[in-house]
Amino acid sequence: MLVVAAVLAAVAAVAAVALTSGSPAVSSKDVGFSLSSEGRAGVDFEVTKDRSDTAQCAVQVLSENYAVVGWKVVTIGPNSADEGVNDGGTTAHRVDVRTDSPAVSGGVNACWIVGD
Repeated sequence: MLVVAAVLAAVAAVAAVALTSGSPAVSSKDVGFSLSSEGRAGVDFEVTKDRSDTAQCAVQVLSENYAVVGWKVVTIGPNSADEGVNDGGTTAHRVDVRTDSPAVSGGVNACWIVGD
């Protein structure tokens, strides 16, 4: 009987955590990739966050065998309600990344909110 009570308590705790942890504070969506010139690639992406937050995103460029051949961390600062869509919640960005080998694709690896 004690084991059943412990299992039920554990299930309730997991359910409570699952219900209280909402959507992430920042998310990204890859939109496009282009080769700018030899040794440079352009990555287009969108970032969704609270418009008053500052986020950083790690953008990577990959080779044909999925090796990282370029990497850059970009800062996305606060923005106004008239920028982007969703009252400024989603904004579009393009970053130029230097590559050290031929590239075939690129996108955002991860984004996070920068603390004060």
